[in-house]
Amino acid sequence: MACVWQLDSKKNLCLCVISVIITIGWAEPITFFYVRGISFMAFEDKDLVCKDCGATFIFTIGEQEFYAEKGFENEPQRCRECRNIRKANRNSQEGRSREMFTVVCADCGVETQVPFQPTSDRPVYCRECYQHHRPAREQY
Repeated sequence: MACVWQLDSKKNLCLCVISVIITIGWAEPITFFYVRGISFMAFEDKDLVCKDCGATFIFTIGEQEFYAEKGFENEPQRCRECRNIRKANRNSQEGRSREMFTVVCADCGVETQVPFQPTSDRPVYCRECYQHHRPAREQY
């Protein structure tokens, strides 16, 4: 019996071959495959321990594939709940009001406010004058 695959690219062919190899038991998961110079890795769920709450959580196959696709080299250190709490705390701190300092612009002399304590050795500019003095950004 012949097996016919409709594939978009050579990479898909490699992934199908690897999937079949693992499915029929010729190789164990967490194995590196090299096909035409491209390395592939098969994943399996991992149990990890959260560094904040100490709970065990599962680092799923899908999450591992996402991490590999993004080039992340480290496994997650926190469970989903602790990551969400940490993110919420970080976001709530961004919304807090900052202390503002009243200064006089070194160019035009208008009174303005800045979010830092100015020192006497460096000039401070209003928003409009700062646009003329700031260094040019590189275009990417």
